[in-house]
Amino acid sequence: MNGNRERFKIWFGFFIVSTVWGSTWLAIKIGVERIPPFLAAAVRFVIASAILYAIIRFRGLVITRTPDAKKLYLAMGILSFSIPFALVYWAEQYIPSGLASILFAAFPFWVAIFSHVMLRNEPVDGFKLAGIVMGFAGILIIFWGDFTLDNSLAAIGMGAMVFSTVLQAYCLILIKRLGHAISPYVMNFVGMAMGAGCLMALSLATERWEGITWDAAALLSILYLALIGSVVTFVTYYCLLKRIQAVYLSLTSLINPIVAVLLGALVLDETLGASVSAGAGLVLVGIVVANGRNLVRGRA
Repeated sequence: MNGNRERFKIWFGFFIVSTVWGSTWLAIKIGVERIPPFLAAAVRFVIASAILYAIIRFRGLVITRTPDAKKLYLAMGILSFSIPFALVYWAEQYIPSGLASILFAAFPFWVAIFSHVMLRNEPVDGFKLAGIVMGFAGILIIFWGDFTLDNSLAAIGMGAMVFSTVLQAYCLILIKRLGHAISPYVMNFVGMAMGAGCLMALSLATERWEGITWDAAALLSILYLALIGSVVTFVTYYCLLKRIQAVYLSLTSLINPIVAVLLGALVLDETLGASVSAGAGLVLVGIVVANGRNLVRGRA
């Protein structure tokens, strides 16, 4: 019975992360059209960290201060919630949200490399590599006809997106190594609070605030990204990391673009072509090939 409950938690958490983060690309795009990117990311994490702190106090959790915990907090603050999100928010000013999600789908490749080098019990085998390649190929099939760039900074934006995946992949493996004894609420609170401070400082130094549009769309974008896109999903994400291998968890980034496409069809009445079905099918097959059996069994 406990095994079934654990499998349900893993699959449900995987579904939550994949679904919610598939919608955040659009929410970020809406936000940066009205608010400077670094400020938008900073406000998102200010709200999210405040919510997480309230949860920590309510639940009586302890903020661990061991040397490993401090290393982890610093890594999360810089390599997960500061530089990568600054790159992502900046890049989404110049590239379509769909293209951003494709570029972020390179995330499992970097996770596989870092996990093979840094985690002895999570080496990359042929199944994982084949599954990642198949999944990424599926994403390319879905979006291949939509590759349009009409901005001179688009290439730099694409590079920024890819570099953000490298940093976040490395940080994910550090969390896998050092974060077993730390509550996901605590590690996310400290990391997001540090990220909020760094992003706010970056905004003050580089952005002008007089042209900000604080309309309903901007506020809803920030609140959704803070509460659902940050608090709910990041806590769920790092709870999953304690239960399954890092490479399997990283495969959620292959599902995110599919969710984005489906939301476009449901919300914006966009047409789903045959390439979407074919690409989505290949992504799902890739996830199974990457060894979905261990995901179902909940191995760490």
